[in-house]
Amino acid sequence: MASSCQNLVAALKDCLKYTDCVLKDGRKPSECLKNHFDELPEDCQSLRKATFECKRSMLDMRKRFRGNIVGTQFEFTPRTPPPVSATDPPAATSSTQ
Repeated sequence: MASSCQNLVAALKDCLKYTDCVLKDGRKPSECLKNHFDELPEDCQSLRKATFECKRSMLDMRKRFRGNIVGTQFEFTPRTPPPVSATDPPAATSSTQ
């Protein structure tokens, strides 16, 4: 894959990692992307479309001389993982002697 689309692909992977489809339902990110696309947040859907357009423009012969412009201006900054909820009880230890 060309380096111009790598930032978009990394951002899409990062976005999928923290969706409810992956975290709560326990599905793989690829399964969420293929079969449950309508359930994904809007920012993940737009990143998927941008990734598709970037890869598609790489095949467009009219743009070969000018270079791939679709994904070159995108800069990826990874998200921080969601915080662990404080309402989860700590693991109980039994001390029976």
